[in-house]
Amino acid sequence: MIQSMTGYGKSVLQLPTKKISIELKSLNSKNLDLNARMPSMYRAKELGIRKLIANHLYRGKVDFSLYVEITGEDTSSKINQTVVKEYIKQLKEVVDGDTTELLKMAIRMPDAITTERDDIDEDEWTLINNEIHTAIANIVEYRKDEGAILKQDFTARIATLERLLEAVITMDPERIEGVRARLEKGVADLKEKVDENRFEQELVYYIEKFDITEEKVRLENHLNYFIKALNSDDSNGKKLGFITQEIGREINTIGSKSNYAPMQKLVVQMKDELEKIKEQLLNVL
Repeated sequence: MIQSMTGYGKSVLQLPTKKISIELKSLNSKNLDLNARMPSMYRAKELGIRKLIANHLYRGKVDFSLYVEITGEDTSSKINQTVVKEYIKQLKEVVDGDTTELLKMAIRMPDAITTERDDIDEDEWTLINNEIHTAIANIVEYRKDEGAILKQDFTARIATLERLLEAVITMDPERIEGVRARLEKGVADLKEKVDENRFEQELVYYIEKFDITEEKVRLENHLNYFIKALNSDDSNGKKLGFITQEIGREINTIGSKSNYAPMQKLVVQMKDELEKIKEQLLNVL
């Protein structure tokens, strides 16, 4: 079944001293464009995360975020007391001020806060990695739900194209007769004698140039193929896009050959439906 490239997935892990929140958001894109945000201590795992996401989401502009909220008495940031005291000492030489105010200034200075980089606890990472899998499963499910909505829309629009094609097929004999009548009237208006056999040959040749039998057959086949691809197990928006290009080619040819205003109105309606399909296909995985 088809999937949308638009999706959202989230998972939250509560550890004894911290809460880990994992979010995945995706929008449509020709290829996989992955942006990852996470604390520096987890950067060593980024490549593995990217491969994991690529194996499940395939395409789309994807934002991955891993947030850490400290909920217990555990912090890797420490005040560098020696540096802060030296800053206060120097500030006192420049300005007179309350020690508390000088402390507020000193604490903002470079190296006043040091961050100890802890090694990743592998047991903890196993739990986090499980939550990443959960978030991925959630966004995939979201994409499938969106894809089901798109599928309904595509099915309805292809059905509309089939009805319009049936109207074209029904109208075609009338169109051919109209072309024949206009040609005969044109010759009659010349008030010249013509070779009937030669005229009939030319008439057949001219009408054949406006024959759309092949285009009607190919268009019907393309519409059927679109539905078949739409109902396949995999989601392939690019393949559906190629099929719509072929559908558009046949519709355009019918329009250029029709030479009949009522049929050209049907062609315009067909083009309008096809453009709506193309717009929605930009969101299909």
